[in-house]
Formats: sequence, C-alpha cells, structure tokens
Amino acid sequence: MTNTPKPKLSLKICKRCILPETFPGISFDSEGICNHCRRDEPINDNLPEKKKEYRRHLDQLISEVKSTGPAYDAIMAYSGGKDSSYTLKLLRECYDLRVVALTFDNHFLSTTALENIKKVTDKLEVDHIIFKPPWRVLSRLFVCTAREDIFPKPTLLRASAICTACIGLVKSLVLKTALDMRIPLIAYGWSPGQAPVQAAIMKTNPALIRQNQEVLKKAFPPDIGKSMTPYFVPEIYYKLDKEQFPYNIHPLAFFEYDEEKIMYELEALDWRNPRDTDTNSTNCLLNAFANQVHIQRHRFHPYVLEIANMVRQGVMARHEGIEKIYTAQNQEMVAFARNRLGL
Repeated sequence: MTNTPKPKLSLKICKRCILPETFPGISFDSEGICNHCRRDEPINDNLPEKKKEYRRHLDQLISEVKSTGPAYDAIMAYSGGKDSSYTLKLLRECYDLRVVALTFDNHFLSTTALENIKKVTDKLEVDHIIFKPPWRVLSRLFVCTAREDIFPKPTLLRASAICTACIGLVKSLVLKTALDMRIPLIAYGWSPGQAPVQAAIMKTNPALIRQNQEVLKKAFPPDIGKSMTPYFVPEIYYKLDKEQFPYNIHPLAFFEYDEEKIMYELEALDWRNPRDTDTNSTNCLLNAFANQVHIQRHRFHPYVLEIANMVRQGVMARHEGIEKIYTAQNQEMVAFARNRLGL
C-alpha cells in the first residue's frame, strides 16, 4: 500500500488540543482555546496524584484477586495492537497475573497483527483464544453501519458506527467468557485518551451492562439483531450474584504512557508495527474506511476526542496528534475495505 499523505488543515482547531470547530458543542475563547480544554484544566492539574492513587488501587485489587486462587486472574481483550500488547506485557511482567487473552477476529485483522498476537502471547506465556464469527454475519453488520448511523449520537462522539458495533461485540464476548470461567478481572488496552482515569478501575454493573446491551440490540435491524444474539450476554447471567461480575481495568490510564518507549519495549517481544494499517490503528484493515465514512457524515474524525484528550494530558505532542487526525485516509486501505464489503 502507498505511503500515507501528510496532513492538511482546512478547519479551525483548538490552539491547545486539536479539537476542530466541527466537533459537536465546541466553543473557543478569545485565545482560541476550546471549552473542553478549559473544563479539564483542574482535572489535569491533579492528574499525577490521581494516577498514583489508581496505581495503589490496582495493586490492592490484584493482591485480593490473587489470594482467591482463580484459574485465571484476568482476561485480556487482546487486539494485537500496540496498546493492548503493552497492557498485556504490564499485567504479566509487573503483576505476574495468570492471563487468558481473547482476540475478536473481525475478518479485517492485519497479517502483521496476527503474527504479533502469536509472538506476544508465546513470549509472555499467555493462553490465547481467537473468536471468529462467520464472514456473512459480520459483513452484513459492517455494511449496515457503513450505510447509516444506527447508534445514539453521543456514542458516535468517540467512535465510528462501524467501530461501535465491533467494540460492542468484543466487550460482550469478553464479559461472557469472564463469567463462564469465573475470571475476576477484565483488562482493556484503552489509551489514556479513550477513557478518563476515574473509569480506570470499575466493578461491572450488571444493570448498566444489561441496559447498554438492550440499546445495542434495538439499534440493529431485526434480521441483523437476530444474528447478533449469540454474542450478547444471555439474560440468565443477570440473575447471578453481583459479586460474580468482574472488575474492568485499563491500566494505561495511570501507568506511564510514552508511544516511543512502548514501541521500543514491544520490540523485545518481536512485536512489529504494521505497514498496512492507518494512523490510528496497529491491527485493523477496516479502520481507514470506518474513519472516512464517519468524517464524511459528521465532519470530524472519530478518534479526535481520544487524541485531543491525550494531547491535553501531555502524553502526546500536539503535532503528533495533528498528524494522526488530520492526515487524509489512505485511499488504498479505504478501497480494500469497501471492495471486500461489496460497497
């Protein structure tokens, strides 16, 4: 595939982060700084202390989990990408957790990502499950979400409709597996910008999960919704004791996050950066197409809130964020996904 073109800015963007004038609800003050940056100033000022607090919380939680002696301490939602690979490394090397990794194969995993998954799980001595639904089931889902936004608008501030559908299935399958195997922790490799530190360690709320699942189910057209049923948490599971539901953790919210350092450390596991994915993914061949569809519909990049949060927190340089968000999507990647979906 060809090299990704350099970014071209044609929108007004925040002088501090990278949110554009097209982002819903945004406003700029006389200095050109957006309302999101101003709102987060007190939060980010206190972030170092918050991170230390959550690190202590995780240490305590893991100590309690390991004392119960489950077959596995944690299940990792493992995409094979940079962040999930680094999170898996932290869980094994910092905490010596017994981890089973679950990979959702959406039929668009990069060949390099698949190789990375095999190498990393072997090097870290992690058991691994690949869950791969039939092509017909997932292709219909992706075509549907490519053609229209079927999810509530607030959901689409953080992800495209295509990614929202995919991530929803991942979360449900990982939770189902955790409940089936009595695994007390679910780990995600979210970047520091994907979810706030306040949500980095949370006990699963069955009622909230049930509610969110119903929203997803109702969003799908009836025929697609029926084909998705096996991947959702069964109704009977909500009758389990609440204490059987696991904790969700995403350690990158409070561990040191430096992309260059992460890449360097992953090299020791023979992880290699894919050359066939877009600027916002290190595992998925569908992402560039999903991004382009979202940008054309909404006039903002689906990753812009995540990357803006990372710039605001100081874990990514602003010029790097601009490159990730305002570089045009590689049209060979877009065409590949579109053609494979028959669009």
